[in-house]
Amino acid sequence: MNNRKNIFLIAGDPNSINSEIIYKSWKKLNKKLRKRLYIIGSYDLIKKQFIKLRYKIIIEKIVSLNQLVNTDNFKIINIDLKFNHPFNVAKKESSDYILKCLNLGHILALKKNTLGLINCAISKNLFKRKKTGVTEYLANKCKIKDKSEVMLIKNNNFSVCPLTTHIDLKDVSRSITSKIIVIKIKTILKNFYKIYKKKPRIGVMGLNPHNAELRPDSEEVEQIIPAIKKLKAQGCKIEGPIVSDTAFINKYKKFDIIVGMYHDQVLSPFKSIFKYNAINLTLGLKYLRASPDHGVAIDIIKKNKANALSLMECIKFVNKFG
Repeated sequence: MNNRKNIFLIAGDPNSINSEIIYKSWKKLNKKLRKRLYIIGSYDLIKKQFIKLRYKIIIEKIVSLNQLVNTDNFKIINIDLKFNHPFNVAKKESSDYILKCLNLGHILALKKNTLGLINCAISKNLFKRKKTGVTEYLANKCKIKDKSEVMLIKNNNFSVCPLTTHIDLKDVSRSITSKIIVIKIKTILKNFYKIYKKKPRIGVMGLNPHNAELRPDSEEVEQIIPAIKKLKAQGCKIEGPIVSDTAFINKYKKFDIIVGMYHDQVLSPFKSIFKYNAINLTLGLKYLRASPDHGVAIDIIKKNKANALSLMECIKFVNKFG
């Protein structure tokens, strides 16, 4: 292993736009940044995908972690699997592939000479455990037992955090507790300060329409408000519960972060406002992890229409810590 701080980029779901955005991003990087960037994936698969996409590029295959060459070439730490079809990989093969990539990425991310881990989009149905995404998978690998990991979607000016992540709406209500709200917001506070060197202004959304008019038996009164009061008493700059149907008209601009109760409550309006100008961070892991804030986009595979902005922002964000 070399002594330079490295960035490891997991190629992600083979049935996706990932190879396209990786190539487009790499072409825009300067030589210094190219030297520290390594792709974790199948050399065989990515080479076939590049041929299909008509990308002419020399790919350097790395077969040993003791041979992380110091070049600005397009470097792949090879996951030794063969694929017959570059963009039509069977579910079992895809699942085995992405789990091997994630496991290797996790191992490399723990090393002292690693700046951070980035993963491209992965379909949730490739995980063997239900209701699991990369956030939950890496939290489990890091042996986080108290659910303190946080999904944060951010750009340079604003962030959102869903309190619950990849669970069904029918399960959201019973997953919201004052304890979980406090744990996750403390994770946000700790990591936000590391990134921005300041305390964030946090807005917390209610769960129900019109905050359930603050009925005594509502989640707002029983769980959300007690958590906000506790955090305020500890010096947190926090307000809420905010009524969700108007939060993203103008009110969000007074906050650094808005915490919502479930995934689409905050991600849908955030993406409507900021489009691809965002990245996905997992806070609370033993290392820095980022990913583009979009999915596999199977409808535009091989069409050369994919927008690489989010991946570029991931690479630039991680590189800031070098």
